[in-house]
Amino acid sequence: MSNPLVERAGDGAVLHPPDVRIHATAIVEAGVALGSGTCVWDNVHIRQGAALGEQCIVGEKTYIAYGVKIGRRVKINAMVYICYGVTIEDGVMISAGTIFTNDAFPRAATPDLKRLRPSDPDESTRQTIVAEGATIGAGCTVGSNLRIGRFAMIGMGSVVTRDVPDFHLAVGNPARSIGAVCRCGRPIARWPAGEPPTQAHCECDQCGARYSVCGGNVAEAPAAAAVLDSQQAAP
Repeated sequence: MSNPLVERAGDGAVLHPPDVRIHATAIVEAGVALGSGTCVWDNVHIRQGAALGEQCIVGEKTYIAYGVKIGRRVKINAMVYICYGVTIEDGVMISAGTIFTNDAFPRAATPDLKRLRPSDPDESTRQTIVAEGATIGAGCTVGSNLRIGRFAMIGMGSVVTRDVPDFHLAVGNPARSIGAVCRCGRPIARWPAGEPPTQAHCECDQCGARYSVCGGNVAEAPAAAAVLDSQQAAP
C-alpha cells in the first residue's frame, strides 16, 4: 500500500501533504519522509533518510537517527532516542524517555586513545525490530540485536536485553516475561518471572479475544484474528 510522503528537499524546501504538521523549532533534515497526517512537535531532530508513515506523532525533544524506518500510526512520546538500525512497525507506542542502543562493543576512541572511532555503522552495529502493536513503557532502555514481538508490552523503567515474544508482558532489569497481554492492552495471563506459562488458553475480560499458549508462545485464536484483520482491512 502506497502512502503520500513528506520530503525535505536538498535546497531546504519542504514538500508534503497539507495535513502534515512540523513545529517551527523541529529540525527535519534533507531526505526525511513523513506520511500524511504525521505531527512533529517542538525541538525534535529527525536525521536524513529517516522515514515515518502516515498519522504518526513525534513528541518534543525526540531524536530519530538517519535511516530509521517507522511505520504508520506510531506514537513516540517526548525525549525518546531512536538510533540507527532500529525499525518500528505499525501501531507501536514508545513512551517518554525511552532509549535504544545499537553498538555491541561501544568505545569512544581507538585502543591507543589517539583517534576518535567513527560513528558510522560497522561490524559491531546491531539491528533491532519493534513489531506491530507493541508498547514500550516510559523510561525503558532497549539493547541491540533484539526483536520486541507483536503487541508485546514492556513495563516502565525496564532494561530489555533479550527478545520479547509476541503478546508477552515483560518488566524489570533485565526485563523478564511475567505474563501476556491482549491486543487491547489488558493483561490476560500471569506467571512467575522468567518461567514458562502453564495454561493452554486465555481470554481477555475486556474485549473477549481468545489466545492459545504453547511452549511459551502466545497466539491469537484463528477465528478472532481473522475478524480483527478483516476489520482493519475495511475502508
